[in-house]
Amino acid sequence: MAVFNTDFSYIKRAIDSVLNQDFQDFELLIIDDGSTQNNREALMQYVEQHEDKIIYIRHSNRGQSASINRGVLYSMGDYITILDSDDQYKPNHLTECLKEMENVDLICSTILFGTLFGLKKVFSSIDFRNGFAADADFYEKAGTQFRVKKADLRTYIYHRNMPNSICSTIKKANLVNC
Repeated sequence: MAVFNTDFSYIKRAIDSVLNQDFQDFELLIIDDGSTQNNREALMQYVEQHEDKIIYIRHSNRGQSASINRGVLYSMGDYITILDSDDQYKPNHLTECLKEMENVDLICSTILFGTLFGLKKVFSSIDFRNGFAADADFYEKAGTQFRVKKADLRTYIYHRNMPNSICSTIKKANLVNC
């Protein structure tokens, strides 16, 4: 999970959705992309309460894609998935994703970024590029090298139009409609 100046209440909701999974063999890496707001203290206190499951890494502001790439580098698991810091999983998300992994290396649903789930080798082989639609670019590149599949899972809760989200920032600049 990459975080950047996200209100702690949203981050906590996202973290709690991971901690409350029915599948508990996971590590949650939180990559702080140089947040400057005062959320860090509350986040650090919460992370410390769950040190057995959460790893916190901070670096200077580099963007969401660079933060995710760094998280992939430090991950220890066989599978990787991405959760936006203002979204959440339903309690069966990881279990349902694992069920879909037979004969494929990477799955996603309609909304790509948050629903990407796959073998670590996929994420280690392809870097996310900066910019809008980094998820679609990643999925297309993965499809040329790995077995990919779209799965109709409804286990990811996507909260749109948060004030600091990429879509909101782009909308404010009148560059594109999200």
